[in-house]
Amino acid sequence: MFHQKFIGVISLFLFLNVSFTSLVQAQSQAGTWYVYFFKHQFKESNFGIQGDTQYHDWKIVSDFSQFIVRSGVTFTPKNTRIKFVLGYAYVLNGKLGESKETINENRIYQEILLPQKVGSRFYFTHRFRYEERFVENQDFRTRFRYNLFLNVPLNKKEFEYKAIYLTFYNELFINGEKSIGNDIEVEYFDRNRTYLGLGYFLKPNAKLQLGWIRQVTNLTHNGQVQLSLFHTF
Repeated sequence: MFHQKFIGVISLFLFLNVSFTSLVQAQSQAGTWYVYFFKHQFKESNFGIQGDTQYHDWKIVSDFSQFIVRSGVTFTPKNTRIKFVLGYAYVLNGKLGESKETINENRIYQEILLPQKVGSRFYFTHRFRYEERFVENQDFRTRFRYNLFLNVPLNKKEFEYKAIYLTFYNELFINGEKSIGNDIEVEYFDRNRTYLGLGYFLKPNAKLQLGWIRQVTNLTHNGQVQLSLFHTF
């Protein structure tokens, strides 16, 4: 038991040290990103629900960036771990700087989640998401997203209760159209996100993550400290 706690403390220290160094060296302002994820599988059914609520700041606890509420219905075919999702999201976007202007967005999305275990400790998930976007004062837009997740337990062989784990993901966003109305055009490349963090299973149905996320677009790049709570009920 002692050596497991020791590994956890050392891993947390190393991670926080890397995160602090990244914050100092980042060329743009560091922000904060808070997330609550939830999911539920209906008993004796292939159907369930999942979603998330997010709040982002451009700077540490200041300069509002984004608020998201998202939820969807899930379907998992029998004898598989593949998950299909159909959902809706409301997004409120803020501008970087002193401006208090916000932009509303409604999204419908479809996604497929493909989990994959490699070796005894490497837990991958491939997520393919397609979004239909209704952005205020813009034409109808679509976007393709691919996310590769990786979780690696440190003190246990399984991704389970009391496990301390490293977590990583990289997500690519591609716009479906270049023209978005009002004679405005965007690039097909929308953005890329890279995340590195440390997580811990607080309970069999809940885990907490602390990490650093780096987001790059054609116009900006910024880093944010992310705190996430995952809850299964």
